[in-house]
This record gives sequence, C-alpha cells and structure tokens, in this order.
Amino acid sequence: MVKGPALYSDIGKKAKDLLYKDYHSDHKFTLTTYTSNGVALTSTGIKKGDLFLADLTAQMKNKNITTDIKVDTNSNLLTTITVDEPAPGLKTIFSFIVPDQKSGKVELQYFQDYAGISTSIGLTANPVVNFSGVVGSNTVAVGTDVAFDTASGNFTKCNAGLNFTNADLIASLFVNDKGDKLTGSYFHLVSPLTNTAVGAELSHSFSTNENTLTIGTQHALDPLTTVKGRVNNYGKVSAVIQHEWRPKSLFTISGEVDTRAIEKSAKVGLALALKP
Repeated sequence: MVKGPALYSDIGKKAKDLLYKDYHSDHKFTLTTYTSNGVALTSTGIKKGDLFLADLTAQMKNKNITTDIKVDTNSNLLTTITVDEPAPGLKTIFSFIVPDQKSGKVELQYFQDYAGISTSIGLTANPVVNFSGVVGSNTVAVGTDVAFDTASGNFTKCNAGLNFTNADLIASLFVNDKGDKLTGSYFHLVSPLTNTAVGAELSHSFSTNENTLTIGTQHALDPLTTVKGRVNNYGKVSAVIQHEWRPKSLFTISGEVDTRAIEKSAKVGLALALKP
C-alpha cells in the first residue's frame, strides 16, 4: 500500500538498521507457532542481567483487520487493532493498555504518490497530539515530526528530516530536539550479490558541543549467514553474526568491546527466533 516517500520514520531507516539493528547485550528467545484457525502465537523471553522479562502475543487476521494482543510479566495487556485501507491509501491503528486508562491512542496513516502522513491522538481529556508528514518522491523527500501536549500547551517534540535516495545510496539529514541536535547519515549498498553495505552516522549537539560518529558495515558470507560490525569515536567496537538455520528461524550472536577500558568484560548478546 505504501506509495511515494512513505512515512517520516522511514527517513534514514536503512542506515539505522545497519548501525543499530540486532546489536544487543541481552539473551532473547522468541518462539512463534500457528493454531489450526490461523492465529499466530509468539512467546518472547528476555534475560537482562538478573532480570527476566517475558510476554505472549496473539495475532489474528480477518480480511483487512489485524488484531494483536500481548500480555507481559507485569500483567499489562496491550491490544492493537490495525485496519488496512478502510479507504484508498488509509491505515487506521487503535491501541490501548490495560490497566493504564490513559494509554488509549488512535493513529491514522495516509499514503499517496507524493506524501506520507501519520497523525495520532491520545484518548484522554488532555491528550498529546502527534503529527508527522513527508512530501516528495522516491528520490528526494522532506518531512517533519512534531508533538503537542494540550495539557501544558507546549510542543514536546519538533524534528525535521531530509532524505535523498538513488539506486545504491541513501543520504539523510535530521534536525532533532527542537533544533539542538543535527544528525547526518548515509547508507551505501556496495554489492547486492553479497548484501555488502557500508554506513555512517554523525551527530552534533549544539548545547553540549559534542560529536558522535558511528561507522558500520555488513556482508553476507553465504545466503544464510550475515556479519555486521561497527565502531564509534568513543572507542566502542561491536560485531554481529546472524545465521538463518532454517526458513524464518534466526540465531544471532552480538558482542561489544570498549577499547578505552579493555580490562572490562565484553558484552555478549544471544538471540534465537524460531518460526515454523
């Protein structure tokens, strides 16, 4: 259904996924099964140090309506109902958490050839209203992402982004934190045959005058195994190896070493996702 420049959250997504996706220091296990009537059940367990978190999600689809119900170890019940194309180019998302009475939210997404718009409003007496919009084409797009708190009468978020895309390179520029942070990123697909790519992200904070530079790469050793690596200007080096040992079932090992404090133990994360 997505046309044109898609949503604001898609600006720079390729570079973000290359530099940050699958890097973790936790132990995570995910198992997905399907019932005879097509309901997808996903169990997830995460071990963070001495803390263990778990949740169970049931996903049901009926024509263009998808319902996700998730229960976690804190006895929270999250329900998300997504309606695809109740009208051409439109998507509606309704979500709420029980017992949090202030968590209800309605989001509308609209796509057309030269724009992608998303707006959401909390279902409370004094809601937070979010709006993001992108205009342009598949080559050049510019967008903004703002949030307004009707209780305080203040803008809690005000960001803007610019995206340029060609056959093998994507460059993005962001102004975040109400103009305090400037971030630029790029993603370059070097070889489609081996899924080899390089990327970088440079951020500057005007209030602290600090710069953060992260550089990363990825390469497919074979059709089922991918390795990734990244390093930043603070001396932290990270690596990921991911193997698809059966269709849709992934085993991921990630690690991080602080070269400025080499005496500290390396952080190691493990993730196993099983799907039938």
